[in-house]
Amino acid sequence: MAERRRRLSAATARSHQAYKAWHRVRTNLRKSAVDYFRGGASDWVALAGLLLTVPALACATILTPLWCAPEALVLPLIAGGLLLRPASLLALYAAAAIALMVESLLLRPWELADGAGRVTPGTILVVAAAGLSGLLIAQFRSRVGVPWRRGGTMLFDLRERIRVQSKLPKLPAGWHHEMALRPAGGQSFSGDFVVAARTGPERRTLELVLTDVSGKGMDAASRALLLSGAFGGLLGSLPPHAFLPAANGYLLRQSWEEGFATSVHLVLDLDSGDYELLSAGHVPAMQLNAGSGKWEEKAAEGPLLGVYDGAEFDPVKGTLRRGDVLMLFTDGLVETADRDLTEGMDRLAGEADRYVASSFHGAAWHLIESVARDVNDDRALLLICRD
Repeated sequence: MAERRRRLSAATARSHQAYKAWHRVRTNLRKSAVDYFRGGASDWVALAGLLLTVPALACATILTPLWCAPEALVLPLIAGGLLLRPASLLALYAAAAIALMVESLLLRPWELADGAGRVTPGTILVVAAAGLSGLLIAQFRSRVGVPWRRGGTMLFDLRERIRVQSKLPKLPAGWHHEMALRPAGGQSFSGDFVVAARTGPERRTLELVLTDVSGKGMDAASRALLLSGAFGGLLGSLPPHAFLPAANGYLLRQSWEEGFATSVHLVLDLDSGDYELLSAGHVPAMQLNAGSGKWEEKAAEGPLLGVYDGAEFDPVKGTLRRGDVLMLFTDGLVETADRDLTEGMDRLAGEADRYVASSFHGAAWHLIESVARDVNDDRALLLICRD
């Protein structure tokens, strides 16, 4: 019995050691793969593969010139521009130049009546142009410091961070919200963003900021990302009336050429429905009165953010009762070159009346589609509804 227990113990120990070894190998492989994907690893693997591709293409050209032309050497050169560092790229170019010389000598173009495989001055120019393009791409990546394997992932990550920061907190029973953001030109990045948080005692206050950064689409995306992070840090850390002055000071310190933005700050008591609306040059909000069925404009006074220091922002107050709806939006939704602000707001209110019966569930996206579908500007719409 004791011998059996010793054998079982030894087998268990060997199994545990094998598992630990496999775990180390798997972890190291995964770490190496992640480092290579992010551009932190050496490019020797890609260089070796491309250096092997060059003689393979040269052999194919010599053996079957009708199917593999000398210009096929541009393929590893283009791939090298995307994968390799500039220093490694020079070694690949040297190999491609040697391959061209070998092809020129072995194919004996003066004996080929049909001209197949002929290495002409045009062939050399095409390969040289591809090599120059690859070198320029590699130098640009080296200067920016973002390898191509990581560049697309980084942009995707930035887009997702903006979306996460714009996510509204869950509201208690009796409240619901709808939000839709549409960048200009169908792009993935927008100059409009939302930050929101539940603050106050027992988190019974909703603070929400809708901001429209100057510019649109990709031009405003980087500034929108920076501002959304800064505004998210300020929101809830300062008294409500101190938020817009602090945001204004932050923009002034950036000294951007297009350093202004419009913003609206909502402070809503989720128990009573009382709210304050502070605006920094933003378009007015609109409130639907469930009793009368009419939309009322809510316009607070305040200058643009980032224009001058010491700006003051005067709030407008209101109350959301049962069935009332508060609608916040950016100017891209209601103002265009051929339509003024008042006309756009009237049209938006008329379209919004169609969703009263459904309590505005799923209405935000449809309202943008019906009111400002083909507008070449960032559009954002936010609905706060009290059931």
